[in-house]
Amino acid sequence: MATTSATETKQLINYRVNDGVAVIEMNDPPANTYTYEMNQQLDSAILKARMDNDVHVIVLRGKGDRFFSAGANIGMLNAVSPGFKYFFCLHANETLLRLEHTPKLVIAALNGHCVGGGLEIAMAADLRIARKDAGKVGLPEVTLGVLPGTGGTTRLAKMIGKSKAIELMVTGNTFSFEEALELGIVNQVIDATPEEWWEQVMDYARQFVPPNKASKAVGRIKRSVQSGWDLPLESALAIEREVQQLLFQSDDAKEGIAANQEKRVPKFKGK
Repeated sequence: MATTSATETKQLINYRVNDGVAVIEMNDPPANTYTYEMNQQLDSAILKARMDNDVHVIVLRGKGDRFFSAGANIGMLNAVSPGFKYFFCLHANETLLRLEHTPKLVIAALNGHCVGGGLEIAMAADLRIARKDAGKVGLPEVTLGVLPGTGGTTRLAKMIGKSKAIELMVTGNTFSFEEALELGIVNQVIDATPEEWWEQVMDYARQFVPPNKASKAVGRIKRSVQSGWDLPLESALAIEREVQQLLFQSDDAKEGIAANQEKRVPKFKGK
């Protein structure tokens, strides 16, 4: 698909680092729908956060207060060939897998409606924190005659079980963040103004940043779970042991064990 120079240069992902937390913001308000161009920038931002030793936690959010993301840009999908759609979905799969494979905690901050591909992005994060009454959640792709094609069918089934996941997807219904909390899709729902909520999200993220936590251990816990999720028990335990051995060699493990023995609060450095 041909693109214009304006599209190529538009900043569709905002990226900033504050106190060890990388904030990746989808920047196409009001709905923050994503295109191939946005996903390219999202992919680049994920890699940037992965490679930065000063980044310990990644927070994803949408620009504004109305939408986290409404998913793929339907106008774009309507204009491209079936072949392009296939490769678009493939690249989106690869980008979200990059989030899951990065050994740093990823938090999706749901500041508004989180539907379709937006929920698929959020489910690729490790934790999801929503603002009370800020929007709806759901995978309504069936109303377009398609399925949730950016990991939705797989991740939702793993998250809440096959039968319930099928029900939610075939009805295409959307539901509240409180209902998502009961289902186990959302980890927390915070009742606050947009500004207060964002400060609480960032405070929550900072608890996993040194010196508060051994961020390498946090990241490797995530990595061990993600890598071992679908493996036979013995294979998953082997991964767990190998990751643990890497942590045993870290400065933070030495500090944590020493602090425990010396009856003091550990001072972690993320090393």
